[in-house]
Amino acid sequence: MSASRTFRITVRGSFDGLTDAQRAELLAAAPEHDMLRAEFTGEGHLTYDVAARPFFTFRFLDSGEAEEDILDATARAELAAEGWMAERGYGFKQLKSQAQDMSLAPLGKRQRREAARG
Repeated sequence: MSASRTFRITVRGSFDGLTDAQRAELLAAAPEHDMLRAEFTGEGHLTYDVAARPFFTFRFLDSGEAEEDILDATARAELAAEGWMAERGYGFKQLKSQAQDMSLAPLGKRQRREAARG
């Protein structure tokens, strides 16, 4: 059995046609969606700064056994992002996804040092 691969999926888009009430709701919840708190999670972590611009980013963490599994993981992330928006009645447009297989990512300086020691 091959090792499990970790995927980081980023789904970006922009809010569209928000009502004043929806904008106020997003502004009120903004501190928990601040870019400085961004993280990749299984359920998806949303960040935005709707006071400055209409864009949002969801960050998802998923896994699979094979390189091809990243396609299914990306589709799941997009559906989850769409579902989150639809559940709250937020309009959105221009969804774009980007996925990275962390097993193929180059090692950072600290990781290379640790691998050399190990």
